[in-house]
Amino acid sequence: MKKNFSDCVILFGGNSEERRVSVGSAQNLSSQIPEAKLWFLSREGNIHEINGPELAAHKNPFMVEFVPLNGPHYFSVKESVEGLKGKTVIIALHGTEGEDGTLQKIFEDAHIAFTGTGSHASALSFDKVETKNIARKNHIPVVEEMTVGVFTSEECSRIEAFFNQHKKIVLKPSANGSSVGLFIISTIQELKDAFKTIKEKNLSHYLAEPFITGREITVGIRHKANGDISPLPCSEVRVIQGRQFDYEGKYLGSGVEELTPAPISEDETKKCQDIALRVHKMMGCKGYSRTDMILTHDGPILLEINTLPGLSRASFIPQQLRVLGEDLRTFFQEQINL
Repeated sequence: MKKNFSDCVILFGGNSEERRVSVGSAQNLSSQIPEAKLWFLSREGNIHEINGPELAAHKNPFMVEFVPLNGPHYFSVKESVEGLKGKTVIIALHGTEGEDGTLQKIFEDAHIAFTGTGSHASALSFDKVETKNIARKNHIPVVEEMTVGVFTSEECSRIEAFFNQHKKIVLKPSANGSSVGLFIISTIQELKDAFKTIKEKNLSHYLAEPFITGREITVGIRHKANGDISPLPCSEVRVIQGRQFDYEGKYLGSGVEELTPAPISEDETKKCQDIALRVHKMMGCKGYSRTDMILTHDGPILLEINTLPGLSRASFIPQQLRVLGEDLRTFFQEQINL
């Protein structure tokens, strides 16, 4: 039975480092699905009902915090489930509470329909170390890693030894996205500067990985109404020399070029899509996902999977859909029916 968008709620915001990305996703979704209600989850955990013009009027969402005009309608997500009975939640949150399974568990317990992956698979996929462990068991290529807790002197010394071994490394949070808190380290001074920034911001739970030379490819996966699970076109990220694919690069177009479809061979495309499809299935994902990888001379190497990838107009899933001649409205009609 085809569901109506008027029975949907777009939930966005949250308390994660990716909350501003979520606002950009909600703006794009709302522009294409204006019938859906808009619920903003504040950093304090309150739910505010928003109207479309208010959301659309918010400028520069990736850099400026969204502040709702009206007070909270509910004081928590758990309290809000009564207002969600009979509705479908289009989850437009990213990062911690959006992708780590927390919201999904609340909705599952309350028998509320929602888009995307369930709580268990979301939690597994959000943990980069667990994802890589599962990938290894399924014979999917990954890079070695060293886990870091709270950056004690002993741990910093271990990372320095890891850097000396590999000459160039990547430091990234073990559970985060949107390239938040990412450091690409080429010198000891850059490593010391990264330690300083991490400690000043009180960050923890990181991965250190060798920097892998290759082409950065990302591939969306979608479930279709007929039961098929299929890959979307590949996208490539090209970083201008001296820059990196950090938050500003990803969302402000600063120092990066994104190419969809990726200008790679048919064989390389098939290999990248196959990795994304295998990872999506092995993690137990539903609806849609996006997998990031490095395409080397020996083939693709898995980096991570995103269970709720960005949906702003500039994001990769919308880019890949446009190549197929589709828009988010058509895509999410299929998702809410699922």
